Amino acid sequence: MIVIVTGMPGSGKSRIVKEFERRGFPSVSMGDLVREETVKRGLELTKENVAKVSIRLRQELGQNAVAKLTVEKVKGLLKGSDVVVIDGVRSLDEVGTFRSAFPEERILVIAVHTPPKQRFERLKARGRHDDPKSWEDFEERDWKELKFGIGNVIAMADYMLVNDGSHDDYEKKVRKLVDRILAEH
Repeated sequence: MIVIVTGMPGSGKSRIVKEFERRGFPSVSMGDLVREETVKRGLELTKENVAKVSIRLRQELGQNAVAKLTVEKVKGLLKGSDVVVIDGVRSLDEVGTFRSAFPEERILVIAVHTPPKQRFERLKARGRHDDPKSWEDFEERDWKELKFGIGNVIAMADYMLVNDGSHDDYEKKVRKLVDRILAEH
């Protein structure tokens, strides 16, 4: 089974990924693959360079370029695990790439929704190099994500978690959902 986790930046996707990892299942981050590719191309890890490489990959390999790179990693991980988690899908094209590459696998999409103001505060606190420093930066990044098609993936998800309460409430929701998915697997 392949579990795809999607949501806008700062929504709480990584918490779901970490819960699967805690239970012994491997994951691959599509964003990490773009960052690795940025370094491979001899560029410094800046927001601008990562964005350029992301666009360049899509020009070179098509709109589902990052998914194509991810397929190879997932193939390797499936040799040692019956569940693999993919973090960072942004379009239905990418979901389709995984469905085509793994027709024998059950593929589930989990979407996380968190109100924008909460996501902005989390991203500011996280402080990763590509996190927005202002509300304008935040909105600009959200629009880029939406142009990639992430809203369509969220709309078509098999499971939806709303992360708008306390940290503990969200933790409980995540554990309950992962329990349910693994029980059905």
